[in-house]
Amino acid sequence: MTGTERLIRAYYEAFNAGDREAMLALLAEDVAHDVNQGPREVGKEAFRAFLGKMDHAYRERLRDVVVMVDATGTRAAAEFVVEGEYLATDPGLPEARGQRYSLPAGAFLEVAEGRIRRVTTYYNLQDWIRQVGG
Repeated sequence: MTGTERLIRAYYEAFNAGDREAMLALLAEDVAHDVNQGPREVGKEAFRAFLGKMDHAYRERLRDVVVMVDATGTRAAAEFVVEGEYLATDPGLPEARGQRYSLPAGAFLEVAEGRIRRVTTYYNLQDWIRQVGG
């Protein structure tokens, strides 16, 4: 296992453990976060705010995580299934009533100097809306 694969696995393990500080510790200060169907946010503080918003509205755990790394160790991809519960209504989305969902997702990551510099996550928003009854 390469250092990049260990880094990416540690990031997702921290996610599943609910350890947001451990996740943030693996990010570069100027991390670029491409939110699914949303804007690019830059910096750890923006990422911290995003995590807070997500933790308020959703309870999620990832399963079947597969990590792929390029030969240079600077790019990686992860594929996984998000098992979640919709806890609080996210503005512009259907009303939350504790609905459960299972959603295939993927991410592209860029790594430099032992830290994650970019996280770009993709999932099918229409599939999620269908699952929560929107």
